[in-house]
Amino acid sequence: METGHTVTITVETTVHTPVGEVWKHWTEPQHITKWCFASEDWHAPNAENDLRDGGRFLTRMEAKDGSFGFDLSGVYDEVRINELISYNIEDGRKVTITFISQENDTKVIETFEAETTNSLEMQKAGWQTILDNFKKYSETSKEN
Repeated sequence: METGHTVTITVETTVHTPVGEVWKHWTEPQHITKWCFASEDWHAPNAENDLRDGGRFLTRMEAKDGSFGFDLSGVYDEVRINELISYNIEDGRKVTITFISQENDTKVIETFEAETTNSLEMQKAGWQTILDNFKKYSETSKEN
């Protein structure tokens, strides 16, 4: 289904945690490895993050049984602490994450350009599941 234009998908959640903690959990490698996967039979054994305009990131996602894995990597376009992260994935797709402080809660809105291999519904569900994992981790984490 070539339409000649990029389709964007948005997922969001409200995390019952202040924005400063949410930011740390989203951006620090020791936290990223605890939530960045879509199901319990997957994990993120490694994460690297140079969080600055022009900085690079890499998160390794793998099936726990070793049957499959891939690197999610890219370059940051814009970073505004506790507010916004914008980056390009290695395949050229753009992702923007907005963090909106709401007293002791944080609304996280993630918009990404869809790829053409999987259905839009599957992509939205996968990214939403990872975001839901993040919400659960951030709300229950005792690590700072």
